[in-house]
Amino acid sequence: MNGKKALLAAGLLGAMLSWGVAWGNSPAPAAVPTATLPVAAVANPATPATAAKINHSTADHSKFKELQKTFVSGPEVTKVCLSCHTEAAKQVQHTKHWTWEYTDPKSGQKLGKKNIINNYCTTTISNEKDCMACHAGYGWKDANFDFKAEENVDCLICHDSTATYRKLPGDAGHPVYQRKEFPHGSGKFVEAVDLAKVAQSVAMPNRSNCGSCHFYGAGGDGTKHGDLDSALKNPGKYLDVHMDAKGLNFTCSTCHVTAGHQVAGSRYEMAAALKGPAHVRGKADAAPASCQSCHGDKAHKENVLHAERLNTHSNKLACQTCHIPEFARDSVGTETVWDWSTATKMGPDGKPLFTKDSAGRRSFDSKKGNFSWDSYLIPEYRWFNGHFSYIAKGDKIDPSKLVEINHAEGTPGDPDSRIWPLKIHRGKQAYDSENNMLLVVHTAGEDDTALWRNYDWQKAIETGMKTAGLPYSGKYGFVSTEMSWPITHMVAPKTDALGCAQCHADKGRLAGVTGVYLPGRDRNRLLDMIGWAVVLLSLLGVLIHGGLRVYLNYKRKG
Repeated sequence: MNGKKALLAAGLLGAMLSWGVAWGNSPAPAAVPTATLPVAAVANPATPATAAKINHSTADHSKFKELQKTFVSGPEVTKVCLSCHTEAAKQVQHTKHWTWEYTDPKSGQKLGKKNIINNYCTTTISNEKDCMACHAGYGWKDANFDFKAEENVDCLICHDSTATYRKLPGDAGHPVYQRKEFPHGSGKFVEAVDLAKVAQSVAMPNRSNCGSCHFYGAGGDGTKHGDLDSALKNPGKYLDVHMDAKGLNFTCSTCHVTAGHQVAGSRYEMAAALKGPAHVRGKADAAPASCQSCHGDKAHKENVLHAERLNTHSNKLACQTCHIPEFARDSVGTETVWDWSTATKMGPDGKPLFTKDSAGRRSFDSKKGNFSWDSYLIPEYRWFNGHFSYIAKGDKIDPSKLVEINHAEGTPGDPDSRIWPLKIHRGKQAYDSENNMLLVVHTAGEDDTALWRNYDWQKAIETGMKTAGLPYSGKYGFVSTEMSWPITHMVAPKTDALGCAQCHADKGRLAGVTGVYLPGRDRNRLLDMIGWAVVLLSLLGVLIHGGLRVYLNYKRKG
């Protein structure tokens, strides 16, 4: 009998512990800066930590006679590339990386950098010579750019393996051909690119290639996306479990699988909710950059009851909601606010002013206005079905309201919608106060009408709108805007994923998300009282029953 009692007690204790684990009454561990975390050694034969670097290429370009000469321009290199890779330029010219344009299949609306006015640097229109430092081409300085000329394709921007290839604002996408001071007047110099050396060292793209543009979007490290910055060139496991340089060491193209230079995965073409098992690499895959592509929609494999409870969450939540608990999880941080309305204001001496915050990040620039930055940010959460609706150039706005430049579509109950983590970037930017549209502003350039040269809003707006072919009333103001960016990178190790109590609470992360019932957040007082009464009565019944059995047992023995 004593053995049975011990077994019963152990069973009750085990059930209580299982209940506690399943409901996650303890919050997830607090975020710790990368620098304080030891990096675990992970056995991976493909990483330099455990084996010599393997060259998977079947060609050594340094042995090609065609590349053993002095090149004076990027297009000259491209012509040599195309003598072997005959179809490469044609393929590139059919990608968004080349056209900077995308047609929304739902609305037919023209999107992409050529058509969107964002709330960072605002627009490429009339500013091409600066913006094309991140274009996969040479010579795009105005609307006369020849998109069909194959020699204008820049092969080296994606295939350089020397980390010496550099393109600067103002050069219309050309690399540095001669040593030059940059920024102007800084006393800092950028050396000329050795085009022959770069061409002889080409390789498949790595994180640094992609990051040379995507880490530095909007003119600064970590500025735009929030989950992409230079720390991902060589990240630890804490920052990104997939790109961990001593672990899985994914490159961007591991997920963003590329065929014919078409790179999978885009904020314009997202799959917010996928179902079914993991996909087999090598077979046709409509969304290879999605979590489900490798993990399936039932990714949790822990004990059966706990795993099933977690897997049911994928019916409402994106994987990223739990597995990216914070973004900008490093000292780089990300920009959260850009206020253009203070641009053109000068310092006390009447000269342009530039200041930095305590972390060394820009906080004010007479050319651009005020900025706010932060690190270790908790995302904002929205229902999202993978489609954004946009305000493009020429579209009407309502300046009496907050202007959403892009709006995450999705509703509760929609089978294609999930609750997603987003970075919301707030801005204040110029608009036509009579025509009610966001303004195209000519910011960059050395001419007299560029805002960053003459600090004259009126001249800069007139030039920008004329270049865009849009009407301008001559009157402008500033309107508050928001822009949303889905968070998909900086996936944390599973031990750092959200705990249950971080959402299932009165003021949890999903406090503002409607259309879903959350135990711990949503309650009915009467039902709670009835439920607790049932629990207490059940416990009382168990105690009485157990007490009677013990009493009767001792009485029978006595």
